[in-house]
Amino acid sequence: MFSWEGVTEFVAVAEAGSFTAAADRLGISTAQVSRQIGALESRLAVKLFYRTTRKVSITETGQIYYNHCRQVLDGLAEAERAVTDLHQTPKGRLNLTAPVTYGENRIAPLINDFAVRYPDLEVNLTLTNQRLDLVAERFDLAIRLGDLEDSTMMAKRLASRAHHVCASPGYLSERGMPHTLSELDQHNCLQGTLDFWRFHERGKPRHIRVTGSVRCNSGWSLVDAALKGIGIIQLPDYYVQDRIEAAELVPVLERFRAPDDGIWAIYPHNRHLSPKVRLLLDHLSKGLSS
Repeated sequence: MFSWEGVTEFVAVAEAGSFTAAADRLGISTAQVSRQIGALESRLAVKLFYRTTRKVSITETGQIYYNHCRQVLDGLAEAERAVTDLHQTPKGRLNLTAPVTYGENRIAPLINDFAVRYPDLEVNLTLTNQRLDLVAERFDLAIRLGDLEDSTMMAKRLASRAHHVCASPGYLSERGMPHTLSELDQHNCLQGTLDFWRFHERGKPRHIRVTGSVRCNSGWSLVDAALKGIGIIQLPDYYVQDRIEAAELVPVLERFRAPDDGIWAIYPHNRHLSPKVRLLLDHLSKGLSS
C-alpha cells in the first residue's frame, strides 16, 4: 500500500536545495526532515540525494521520483481548489495568453467585462504572438487562431473566423474586379507575412502565390493601404468586416473563399478546470459568437 510518509519532505528538499531550507518551509525541524527522507529512501531502496557537509544534490533516480511526486501534489492542490471553488465566488488569479491583434480587439474587452462581473478575480492577460509553454509558465489557458498544432493540449472551439479578399471601390473602378484566381496576377496584392493567399476551389484548398508593392506584418497597415486604393488585401474578418459593412471595402472572389477556421481556447490536458476557468470559457464563447 502506498504511503505519503516522507513525500512532502522529499519534494521540499528537492525544491529548496537543502534540508535546512526545506525544514523552514515546512515549519518542522531539520532532524525531522532528515529522518523522513531516510525512511523514504529505505522504503524505496534507492538513494534520492547525494549528501555532503556543504551540499545536497538530487540523484538521477531522485529526479525521476520528484517529477512524479510534483504532478501528484499539483493534482491534489487542483482537487482541493475545485472542491472549495464550488461554494465560493470566483476569486484568485487567472492567467491567459492571446495573439496581439485579436487579443486587443476581441479578447481584452471580454476579459474586462469578466473582471467587472467578478471583482475578486485578478486576471493576467498576456498578449503575444509567440507560442508560450502553458505548463512551464503556469497559464490557465491560451487563445489560438486557425489550425491547432499542439496535440498535447485540450481544446474548446470558441468561434470561427473568415478570411476576406477585398479592395476599395476606387481601386476596383480603376483596375477592374477579379473574377477568377488566375486574374490575381494582374492585380497589386498587398502582402502580410505570407507569400500566398488561401482559397478553396472545386472542393479542394488552394494556395495562390501573390505579389504586390506593399508588404507589412501589420494587418491594420494593410487595411489602411487598401482603403487608400493601393491594392487588394486578404485578411481575417475582424480586420475588415466593419469596413465592408460601411462599403469602404468591397469583398471579391467570395466564391473561392476558404472555409472558416477556428478560434480556440487550449489548456493542459492534465490540469483540472476550476469553476472560474469554466466561467471564463463560457463567457468568451458567448461573447465571441454574438
